[in-house]
Amino acid sequence: MSTTSPSVSAIVPAEGPRQSGSRRWLQHNQHRLVLPALFLFALLIFAFSAPGFFSVDNQLNVSRQSVYLMLVALAQLIVLVGGGIDLSVGTIVALSSISASLTMSGVYQNGEGSAEWAIALGTAVALLVGGLVGLLNGIGTALLRIPSFMMTLGMSSVVFGVALYLSGGVPIYGLPQEFGQVFGYGYFLGIPSPVLVVLLAIAAVYVLLEWTRYGRHLYAIGGNPRAATLSGVRTERATIMAFVLSGVLSALSGVLLTARLGTGEASIGTTFPLESIAACVIAGAALTGGVGRTLAVVAGTFLIVMVQNGMNLMQIGAYAQTMVVGALLIFAMAFSKK
Repeated sequence: MSTTSPSVSAIVPAEGPRQSGSRRWLQHNQHRLVLPALFLFALLIFAFSAPGFFSVDNQLNVSRQSVYLMLVALAQLIVLVGGGIDLSVGTIVALSSISASLTMSGVYQNGEGSAEWAIALGTAVALLVGGLVGLLNGIGTALLRIPSFMMTLGMSSVVFGVALYLSGGVPIYGLPQEFGQVFGYGYFLGIPSPVLVVLLAIAAVYVLLEWTRYGRHLYAIGGNPRAATLSGVRTERATIMAFVLSGVLSALSGVLLTARLGTGEASIGTTFPLESIAACVIAGAALTGGVGRTLAVVAGTFLIVMVQNGMNLMQIGAYAQTMVVGALLIFAMAFSKK
């Protein structure tokens, strides 16, 4: 007795393949849609709830406010691309602020040099300190095989203790007025000085990651460290360099933030580790390494600062703002997987 099997078209509905293809497209591209969706949602909320949000003065204020976090987010991106994470960026900002302030005030107040010399020397000391902390993080991660999470978490506590010891837990005053006038609130070629500095940093990081051999090696290490090693990449040296660059960029943020505040403080930068990771993850960077783009992180940083600015205009407290940033990180992690 012969049997007739039903045709495939009779079993599968006509709309099935199209719906399945749409779902597959969304699942494959949802990590690219997170940042635009969050931007659109934030703009709609603040357009109706935050008076003056779209004014020119407020947007200029947002660009100024984003400078300090953006430098730290770029620092975090370099480490994340290489497969690590840097939880010490906030305390590096604090220690660089204290180091720069102590050096500047000591040189300037004692009459040992001009204001320009004090500023140059203080900035150099701060960047050197940031690079040194990054070097220690890199050595611990690459050579001692300590997971970067634990290495930088421990180093964060050490560096914060050093900052408190050097400052005595009090702000450091006596900085040259020219420091704040030029690097805090000054303009160069019609562009605010801090904004110009961060634009140069963005260009440098973009070229480093997108156009250099070191950048390609860093992506390879983050994607598959064993394969990168077998391909001849000097993974240990590249990892150490990533942490050094992270330390220097974080220290630069500390210097600019000190110029804006007019004092050196050990309490600044406490929220930067969470915010920098959030900026990178929202922008599509992977915590597992090998994924992340400079310009996307710039946009992610703008989103976080824009949200904070909008909540300030809505008179929402700082504690609630921290909760929102954490919620954004969770949301981005939930929907950023391919």
